Amino acid sequence: MSPAMSPVMNAVRAGFARGRIELRHTFTNAQDLWTYFFPVVVLLTVMFFMRGATVPGTGFSLGARTLPSALGMLIAFGGMATVAGILTIEREDGTLLRAKAIPHGMLGYLIGKIVLVSSMTVISLVLQLVPGLLTLDGLRVTVPGILTLAWVVVLGLIATMPLGAVFGSLFNNPQNMGLIMLPIMALIATSGIFYPITNFPMWLQWIAQVFPIYWLGLGMRSALLPGDLAAVEIGQSWRHLETVGVLGVWAVLGLVLAPIVLRRMARRESGSAVDARRQAAMQRVR
Repeated sequence: MSPAMSPVMNAVRAGFARGRIELRHTFTNAQDLWTYFFPVVVLLTVMFFMRGATVPGTGFSLGARTLPSALGMLIAFGGMATVAGILTIEREDGTLLRAKAIPHGMLGYLIGKIVLVSSMTVISLVLQLVPGLLTLDGLRVTVPGILTLAWVVVLGLIATMPLGAVFGSLFNNPQNMGLIMLPIMALIATSGIFYPITNFPMWLQWIAQVFPIYWLGLGMRSALLPGDLAAVEIGQSWRHLETVGVLGVWAVLGLVLAPIVLRRMARRESGSAVDARRQAAMQRVR
């Protein structure tokens, strides 16, 4: 290994170690445990109230159809909202400034957050999927389905985490996170997560197909639902190529924009800026 590469590799190793440490910490923190298990309770409650409903035009359970869609929603939410929230909070408390002060510290910091958020997302997926498989009829687990689930999760995280980093760099006040949450929730409501998108107006279908949430829900449905359920989707197909294409475009867009925006954010970080945000935060809690 060349001497020039050694600091970079050290930052990479430090980032993975940081991610693992922060992940272990989530298992001992009450707030993080709540983050893991609360969505499971909400999902199972929703499935309970959907137990008698069926997908329009079929006899298939609407609850069973909703579970994979909700898993796709979870990937998008974890990649965008969680990353944005972490960056906003740790920008305010000075964590980013400390990372900036270390050689290649921002690289290690970002790798640590990628490890943390992707691991938390996968754990949350498992926690929601397992009880769903045990309580809902009609879901299937096959080898092709597992492979599809794997590439949808990986590509979905690559497509959404850079976007979350971009969003998080735009705000220095955690209270402004609502500006991100509102459009995300609107997209969830219109992306066919809880009800087939083919029952929505055509203009709304086109808007939903521009963004990753719809395609993540579609990809997860294709992994866990019977093949004949594709008949209620747009084009009566799971459209894997289109899923890869749209998520790939968002991944490229995010990977191009995120480093630029994060570098600009890091250059603006200073001790005085952090102190001003800390004082503002103390005023908010008084």
